[in-house]
Amino acid sequence: MSWTPLCDRIDRLPLILAGPILRRTEPDAVTVWVALKEPGEVTLRIYSTDNGETIIDRLILIGSRATVQLGKYLHVVAVTAKANTSNSGLRLEPGQIYAYDMDFGNCNLLKALRSEGSFPNVTISYFEHQLPTFAMPPDDLNHLRIVHGSCRKPHGGGLDALTILDDLILQYANQPNSRPQQLFFTGDQIYGDDVADPLLWMLIDAGDTLLGWQEKLPIKRHPTLGYQYMNPSELKPGQRSELARDCGGFTAMLVNKPEKAKSHLFGLGEYLAMYLFVWSPILWPNRLPENQAVQKDSQSAKLWYKEALVLEGFRRDLSKIRRLLANIPSYMICDDHDVSDDCYLNREWCNRVFSKPLGKRTVQNALLAYAVFQAWGNTPEQFQNGQSGEKLLEDAKKWSISGGNDDFAWSNISKYLGIPQLDYETNLPKLQEDEDSLILNRDYPDETKALDWHYTVKSFKHEVIVLDTRTWRGYPKEKTTEPPMLLSHTAFEKQLQQPLKETTNSHIEITLVVVPTNLVSLSIIDTIQRWDLERGNVFGSDAGDSWNFHEVGFSMLLAELFKQRDRIVVLSGDIHYGCAVRLSYWSNYHFGESEADRNSPASAHVLAQLTSSAFKNAEMATHFIHTKAKSIALEKPQDWAGWNNPPQLIEMQVIYDTVKMLDVEVSPKKPTVRQINYARGNDKIAWEIFVKDTNSLPDWQYRTEWIKRQKAKEIVWKKPQEFSEDDRHSTWEKIVSLLWRNRWVQEGEEVVGYSNIALVSFQWPEDNDDAKAVIQDVYWHPGWKPNSTVFSRYFVPLRLDETPPPPRVFLP
Repeated sequence: MSWTPLCDRIDRLPLILAGPILRRTEPDAVTVWVALKEPGEVTLRIYSTDNGETIIDRLILIGSRATVQLGKYLHVVAVTAKANTSNSGLRLEPGQIYAYDMDFGNCNLLKALRSEGSFPNVTISYFEHQLPTFAMPPDDLNHLRIVHGSCRKPHGGGLDALTILDDLILQYANQPNSRPQQLFFTGDQIYGDDVADPLLWMLIDAGDTLLGWQEKLPIKRHPTLGYQYMNPSELKPGQRSELARDCGGFTAMLVNKPEKAKSHLFGLGEYLAMYLFVWSPILWPNRLPENQAVQKDSQSAKLWYKEALVLEGFRRDLSKIRRLLANIPSYMICDDHDVSDDCYLNREWCNRVFSKPLGKRTVQNALLAYAVFQAWGNTPEQFQNGQSGEKLLEDAKKWSISGGNDDFAWSNISKYLGIPQLDYETNLPKLQEDEDSLILNRDYPDETKALDWHYTVKSFKHEVIVLDTRTWRGYPKEKTTEPPMLLSHTAFEKQLQQPLKETTNSHIEITLVVVPTNLVSLSIIDTIQRWDLERGNVFGSDAGDSWNFHEVGFSMLLAELFKQRDRIVVLSGDIHYGCAVRLSYWSNYHFGESEADRNSPASAHVLAQLTSSAFKNAEMATHFIHTKAKSIALEKPQDWAGWNNPPQLIEMQVIYDTVKMLDVEVSPKKPTVRQINYARGNDKIAWEIFVKDTNSLPDWQYRTEWIKRQKAKEIVWKKPQEFSEDDRHSTWEKIVSLLWRNRWVQEGEEVVGYSNIALVSFQWPEDNDDAKAVIQDVYWHPGWKPNSTVFSRYFVPLRLDETPPPPRVFLP
């Protein structure tokens, strides 16, 4: 059977192309996202159940909304159900399971999911009644279950760990206190830059069919002849690296890695189709296109074949992905690969990309797809009548109906997405001052309000603050490649200060913060990034994406988090391994008190950083740090000190010797502290520690400790994954493989470097604060038994260590 284009299959496909995907879920409002091939009015109804198994005919919430046309065969809606006049007093209760149904005018949900010819037996339920269900979070943190993870690349290494969540929900489907209640995608839901050649071939075909017209991409501008345009179908798979670099200004392929952008997405149809392909099996053909028909040279043909094999495995699991997304509230975050690698990394990236027609068009296409497919479900209130999101949807519809020729609608879309305007003289994006840094200028002449990508989810006993650390960066005024503040001063106020103040002194018992990049990284990663930064190779290792690369921004982050919270849990991803880090923090005076009270007892705080990545993008490097080999150089505890005015961050290194400084004799075995990593040239600064003058104490200090993972335990109820050995190896290769897969070798102490997903829970006794803890179970497929599933537990105490390191005085 040969590959069949989508235009020859679209009539035989069911009404629902992707979804339903359960999104923001609150006691008085539930939002469900769905993509259809035809327009229509969609009605959502939420029902009570008897632990999910029996539908109780009690309607709790209801809502309707018309779809938005993005293309001839693509109509999308995120419909929100609320209480109406007849049931105004009803709300969703904690620790209960609810079901939902949808009506599409001329058919119900089950009928809309199926088509007699192609998909006759689609199911998205865990129960006999065939309706999707979900569990509300509990009002006891001991029963809270949150899942998180990031980085899901269809042709990435390893099995798709997101499928494990389907098995978790299935196992506990009728147990509201054990079933996962929330899912947080912490970055890179799609890969717009790193795309497999066979997948791009299908996306081009699907994009053109779904839109019903071909987009004219502005490749470059001629001094006298105007723009040169090309359709996405003219830009073949495997041949886009130079175009992405030279005409788009993108950086994914820099540092001798042209293959990273060989099939970069450019067109709106491609980005829209990508979401449909990673969330649903419906648009996938029964057979992928043959490499001989597309790639002529043997090397490209081999790569095509290799990528196609991995994509076949990815496609097989999509029915599980679709079912789990229908049965757990999901929340998403804006990250770089949703657009392109290095997106908004520094001012240099912004100048490169936004100054080029193809670069700016691609970013706008990607963010429009992000707004409709991700942001709409995160913040449905932004898409209600009269709001910026609703206006964006209307202009997106106009743009599509015009076949991409309505310039006024496209200009409006740019503003709603926060795309910076260009300076007519320099052709560079406009910037504006934000205290001591620069931010992208979003002050449009007509006062259009751009959409926000950050948001907060408040539940019965916990809250989750989701940050936008991509589009609200504070760029240094000097060198364009300098690392930015990941949150500008304005962003700090909007995204952290205000949400934290709103829930201070409320019923909230724990605050979680979602960031796409780690606060604390492996020392080897920090070393490489600092080395790259010194040499100017900032795009090779995402140098500048780490919080601690901008000491002012990092100091502000910790200070803001701990002004109003004693305990914080950070969920992060992006770095393709799972881990847990404990950060103990002491401020040497109480926040809000006068300078005269600086000598008051230290205020203790604690932060747990929980990382899960990648869903599907494991690499040899992450496999290596996963093993016992990493135990040779375990991450050591680190002590840091900080000052507020001027902001400064210093890592302290303690050595034991006799040092005479400022005529003060220090006896042997007294610790000497040296500033490292932030030394400027030869201006090395040494500090002596001794108890004498507490006025010289830093404003705050903290210690980081890496939590060791417990020995992996196999999940006995999990159905084995499909896994086939490749017999095309020599005897020596097979011996090496067996040694590598040895369980003792694989049981490293700190990180999980295989594709993984994490389940977060809490130990939360009411009468013992010292026993409070957060637990992260990281699920993965082990090298010693690839068709099984195991989990490694990280137990992070959340006690407040009231006694910091001994009082210290730092003298130059």
